[in-house]
Amino acid sequence: MTSGFAAGEEEWRARLGTLRQIVRQELVARQLAAHLPDAVPQRVLDVGCGQGTQLLRLARRGHDVTGLDSSAALLGDLRRALADEPEDVRERVRLLHGDAADIATLFRPESFDVVLCHGVLMYFADPGPLLDDLARLLPPGGMLSLLVRNGDALAMRPGLLGDWATAQRAFQELSYDNRIGVTARADRLDVLTAALADRRLKVRAWYGVRVFTDTAPADAEIPDDQVLAALLDCEQQAGATDPYRRVAALTHVFAERD
Repeated sequence: MTSGFAAGEEEWRARLGTLRQIVRQELVARQLAAHLPDAVPQRVLDVGCGQGTQLLRLARRGHDVTGLDSSAALLGDLRRALADEPEDVRERVRLLHGDAADIATLFRPESFDVVLCHGVLMYFADPGPLLDDLARLLPPGGMLSLLVRNGDALAMRPGLLGDWATAQRAFQELSYDNRIGVTARADRLDVLTAALADRRLKVRAWYGVRVFTDTAPADAEIPDDQVLAALLDCEQQAGATDPYRRVAALTHVFAERD
């Protein structure tokens, strides 16, 4: 991802498979499935692909995917997971070790039909240059999938946990200390929508991710299959419905290049 993420990378890897991560990845996958049909294989770039949860799902669905990440350890995890996939899935995946800040030098303009950038923008103090580069990668009609920290509800988690000093600060600032020990930045939906419009990217849909489970402890037990299914269905409905989606921890935006 970025140098900002690097400080919390080991903590991130340690928390893979926890309840909060399962909710995040499953909801994002469902939302991607609703906007990225399988009828025609798409050229997909996953910027900051990490361990490759979404990349592998898209490759299994028949899309040609390129994963970019600055973490050699996470790419190693992904390569090991990829080795267990069928040959046809492996042939649809290309992995690159590099930083999101360098994508303009790594890829030609309009070289992807879909670009994913999930959990990356928050580590850029100024997201403008990265948004410029992401927009250039898409042809007219191309789709950008952005997952960002929700700046409109930044006080929710500390408030619900009774951390009033942090909650008060969150009403005034967009920087925050995340759970992997890194200071990051949140995005307000209206500001992000305007920034995308300036780059000829029109928001077609947006969702909230982790409405009910964001305050779950890091070591929260995974419930049984029946309870987990009900939890995910509730999270999915809340993430697509006002007013619930507006207080989610994360905002998932789909924007189309004009």
